[in-house]
Amino acid sequence: MARITVKGVSEIKGPLIVVEGVSGIQMGEYLVVNLENQPSRKGRVLAIEEEKVIILLYQGTYETERDEIETEFYGRTMQLFVSETMIGRIFNSLGEPLDGLPNIYSDDYRDVNGTPINPTSRIYPKNYIETGISTIDIMNTLVRGQKLPIFTGAGLPNNQLIGQIVRQAKITEQDGSEKFAIVFGAMGLTMDDYIYFQRLFKETGTLNKVIMFSNLASDSAAERLLTPRMALTTAEYLAFDKDYHVLVILSDITNYCQALREISVALETVPSRKGFPGYMYSDLASIYERAGIVEDSEGSITMIVNLTMPNDDITHPIPDLTGYITEGQIILDRSMHNRGIYPPIDVLGSLSRLMKDGIGEGFTRKDHPSLSDQLYASYAEGLDKRSLAEVIGRKELNRRDQVLLSFADKFEEVFVNQGNEHKTIEQSLELGWSLLSQLPETELTKVSEDLIKTFMKSKEENML
Repeated sequence: MARITVKGVSEIKGPLIVVEGVSGIQMGEYLVVNLENQPSRKGRVLAIEEEKVIILLYQGTYETERDEIETEFYGRTMQLFVSETMIGRIFNSLGEPLDGLPNIYSDDYRDVNGTPINPTSRIYPKNYIETGISTIDIMNTLVRGQKLPIFTGAGLPNNQLIGQIVRQAKITEQDGSEKFAIVFGAMGLTMDDYIYFQRLFKETGTLNKVIMFSNLASDSAAERLLTPRMALTTAEYLAFDKDYHVLVILSDITNYCQALREISVALETVPSRKGFPGYMYSDLASIYERAGIVEDSEGSITMIVNLTMPNDDITHPIPDLTGYITEGQIILDRSMHNRGIYPPIDVLGSLSRLMKDGIGEGFTRKDHPSLSDQLYASYAEGLDKRSLAEVIGRKELNRRDQVLLSFADKFEEVFVNQGNEHKTIEQSLELGWSLLSQLPETELTKVSEDLIKTFMKSKEENML
């Protein structure tokens, strides 16, 4: 389509500008605004009302005069040049390099809004991604093609956990041909956090498998809306064109939703819960549902979403809507953090809904499902005894209750409180069996007799 150029605007409102007297423009159309004595700015058409076009400028509307603005409509949506050479690079939300290296030029380019996936072409997620963190790998396994959010709170070590996952994550190479990459989309990062991640990736050698799209807290809110779409567009190219297994990490979705609210206020849309727009659910779904596995592709897109719950409120609209769309959640617990446990993952509150389809014989190990169920059940009962002990005193508990309480304490001390150590799934499974060894055999109700016999035999051999 031919480009359309319009001189001047009728209104400037926050990150929005309004152009009147123009026709032939489409929703979501990519455009460039040229300014006198300033670099041009990118944007897109946000709304159309007859011949009035409302435009969102990604780099904001600061220092602009209405008569000096020239808007050039491109007749297409925004596109991103994609290439395997992006791996190991750091970009901003517009796909521009932040690492001092040249721009990406390629014959391949993709619409940043993604290509709609026919639901019938989706393949049910199976197999797993190893994070090296026992409470995730054993109790809430991350399955390839899954969407699994991390629900955290202000002041909790979510950035440290994300950095550890990026550093340790890997897949099992069944035939030696699987390719793995991580795409990290950071939204609203403080400069300290940006330097932390940048230094972590470089010093640990992790950057050679990572593509990072960074949006700083000082950048415009409008630009923040583009970050996850840039990250996912890159992931789709690697997964569905180049057969990579891609882990996409988006942090922090709360910053994204607050930017969405800021734009909706400027648009004067009718607010919904807590001032967020009513379309926030469908907007989040347009991001989360880009994860998965499709037919005729060897690759996959798995998504971890970091989300800060305002005031630790899990019923807040952001975690609430995220929970509807995704397949579980990893919850960070403040009381554990205050007791010095890292990572402070609330095992009982966390859930991976697709876990049972990605573990066990053929994936991890035959004993994984039973071991996980037994650890969960025994820990839950131990926490019940801890609550009872707070009322009547620990010495008043009977022998069985004291054993279960002791198990819960040891589980948190040894299994949950892993620190920055990288544990393989095999090491975590063996640690789980080691913890169960302090329980009487009669308490192992979730484990088959065959596995108990195998476990007891192994236990005797280790004692010898």
